[in-house]
Amino acid sequence: MADSHNQSGSNSSARGGRRRPAAAPKEFEERVVEINRVTRVVKGGKRMRFRALVVIGDKNGRVAYGLGKAADVTTAVAKAVTDAKKDMRTVYLNKGTLPYLVEGKHKSAHVLIKPAQSGTGLIAGGPVRVVLDLVGVKDAAAKMLGSSNKISNIVATIDALSQMISPKAIFEQRGSRSSRDRDNKSKAQEETV
Repeated sequence: MADSHNQSGSNSSARGGRRRPAAAPKEFEERVVEINRVTRVVKGGKRMRFRALVVIGDKNGRVAYGLGKAADVTTAVAKAVTDAKKDMRTVYLNKGTLPYLVEGKHKSAHVLIKPAQSGTGLIAGGPVRVVLDLVGVKDAAAKMLGSSNKISNIVATIDALSQMISPKAIFEQRGSRSSRDRDNKSKAQEETV
């Protein structure tokens, strides 16, 4: 009898067990940059909560950051990830690096990001490195100037990255501007004749 039971082929369902559904692949990679314990003073004393700062990205040109507060760390991180997904930024990358030097500012944080040759690696520190890694930059050099606040530096880095424009978009802007200038010049020449 026991042999016929094993020959059925489905071993976990034959024993009445439940299978866990396969976990869906995550769309974004997430990194917890900082977890702080924050307090709120109320009539009865102090209320402790946790604040999580999370950066998410797909390593293919999309990145965002989020803040979340909750009574426990895991809920705070989950809230931060949800917050980050609401404000995804798309960044133009050129073969794993930036096309040109960019600067970003937020409050008193100032971030300078320079492109680097292939094979150089990511030369950046702290939260700037996390953002550049999650956006998909493989070769670049970055410097944090001014404030060392993690939130301000992350916002400044994302600001710098979102300033980059693809060469195609630049060409379209210049092309439309130059064709407009040509039209204005030809009209001016017609009026003088």
